[in-house]
Amino acid sequence: MTDLIDTAANATTTAADDAADTLVQPRIVPRSTAATLEADAISAWFGDHKVLDRVSLTMPARQVTALIGPSGCGKSTFLRILNRMHELIGSAALAGRVLLDGRDIYDRGRRITHARREIGMVFQKPNPFPAMSLYDNVLAGLKLNGIKATRDGRDDLVEECLTKAGLWKEVKDRLRQPGGALSGGQQQRLCIARSLAVRPRVLLMDEPCSALDPTSTRRIEETIHDLKEEVTIVIVTHNMQQAARVSDSCAFFLAEQGTPGLVVEHGPTDAMFGAPQDPRTADYVNGRFG
Repeated sequence: MTDLIDTAANATTTAADDAADTLVQPRIVPRSTAATLEADAISAWFGDHKVLDRVSLTMPARQVTALIGPSGCGKSTFLRILNRMHELIGSAALAGRVLLDGRDIYDRGRRITHARREIGMVFQKPNPFPAMSLYDNVLAGLKLNGIKATRDGRDDLVEECLTKAGLWKEVKDRLRQPGGALSGGQQQRLCIARSLAVRPRVLLMDEPCSALDPTSTRRIEETIHDLKEEVTIVIVTHNMQQAARVSDSCAFFLAEQGTPGLVVEHGPTDAMFGAPQDPRTADYVNGRFG
């Protein structure tokens, strides 16, 4: 049930955000619409427990930003704040701003559902609708958003998004089979295709390969590499080799001795792994703790 709630929260918006009768075009989001995402002094709480302390980070357009650090330092909480999913938790609170191309997604006049459409999410555990066909899984976000399309437009969109997710060749002859029939790696790529169908400007990924075998992991990483020219990507990963392979920049999160999580250091990935400025970063990326 949690997975279904997460999926709906990520995809659902209203016709007031985007006209319900908009026809879906066969092309994916143009490169120019990928957005820069900025966190400005973000602090977060669960009840009285502070989990993040004044995190500021710029995630440039058309790049992959990796969030690294030990478990419990606030990376996934930070990721959920970036598309307003943190507030789904009753005890959650936050301070600071999240700017999408300079505009705060938490502004009073900004619809929460519109923010979640522009900033999509792929979760750690693949969460396709298991009884829904592959075809309908890809289009699920459109239906939840109230966006209508011609039959040809839907067909084109399904092929386009599955191709971008690196899955089309594997499933093109069985689009009417249920999503739950796919392997774990294929299900994760189906979820990426579903996220792309609503044309986000940013795609957040919370450990998308943690439960996958090496072959599936490689395919997801290839997909990330192919997508970054069209959509800004922010990925949480505990795999340092993966962070080094897929990201353009990294941010190292750390929570020490019960203190809230913060960003110790951030910068280009090559510098973070090759010549980190903080000894704690060097220790972490070289496997001496965490």
